Amino acid sequence: MAKATGSYEQNVFLNCPFDGQYKPLFEAAVFAVQLAGFKPRCALEASNAGQIRLEKIMDIISDCQYGIHDISRTELNAKGLPRFNMPLELGLDLGCRRYGRGQVKDKRLLVLDRRRHRYQQFISDIAGQDIESHANSRKQFIRCIRDWLSTESGAATIPGGPYIYARYRAFERFLPALCERMRLSPEELTFGDLSRLVRIWLEENET
Repeated sequence: MAKATGSYEQNVFLNCPFDGQYKPLFEAAVFAVQLAGFKPRCALEASNAGQIRLEKIMDIISDCQYGIHDISRTELNAKGLPRFNMPLELGLDLGCRRYGRGQVKDKRLLVLDRRRHRYQQFISDIAGQDIESHANSRKQFIRCIRDWLSTESGAATIPGGPYIYARYRAFERFLPALCERMRLSPEELTFGDLSRLVRIWLEENET
């Protein structure tokens, strides 16, 4: 496993839902990115109260060469309104690549949906992007992330998807004990907590 440095070339922006239903996919993504030797970043790490949320997100996006965008959750809520945060953040990342200067023009993006061509019904303007399907499966999600990072980074040391998934399931089983050791509640982990626990587990269980 490569060691993530947190530099622009190692940072991966995760644009996805943060609710309880999506949590298993999110945790799988954080694990896969770290095992591959990269550093996951997302809007949940933004805590500067003196900066508006959109500015925080744009700062994080500009710090990341890689962006993983899951647009699978745009359904109407109880008030009949759609969820547009994920398409908005995808648009910001696409804009960096098209209009940005310097290193952000070399951004690499992975766009995912639960079905490959479903996006055509609600965001057809991104036709031409290579949309991948995770089918709401953690195993498939991990495979998509692994194959994309391996291809786009040119890294020859990233293990295959089945291996990463098996390691993730082992981490998942050990997580309650690790939380107890670190005096954390599994139900109340912050993004920073989760990232740190993944890093600790990987360092203690290298194979």
